[in-house]
Amino acid sequence: MAVMSAKRARGNPSPELDLAAVMRVLGDPVRLEIVRLLTDGRLRTSGQIAEHVNLPASTCSYHLKQLVTAGITECWSEGTARYPVLRRKALDDRFPGLFTAVLADYQPTAHP
Repeated sequence: MAVMSAKRARGNPSPELDLAAVMRVLGDPVRLEIVRLLTDGRLRTSGQIAEHVNLPASTCSYHLKQLVTAGITECWSEGTARYPVLRRKALDDRFPGLFTAVLADYQPTAHP
């Protein structure tokens, strides 16, 4: 597990949160599963996330980019490592209760 001294990457400003964009991105089962994984607050590299959701690294990177673009996650860095981090507080502040509701009945995909 990465140390918690990682910080938000410079030059990576968090976009404003738009409800339609957030819902569109969270409507994808893979991205929803990634968000669910990130809710525990542990730092994971994109490779670790790809392994967990059983996707090729390139496909997982695409989904992670969609999450960043919608403002759902931001990128933290430590040295050369990059960690996608959920912007839970920003989401809860902008859309109170939405994030909890979206994840309430979510059933993660079983992995072999």
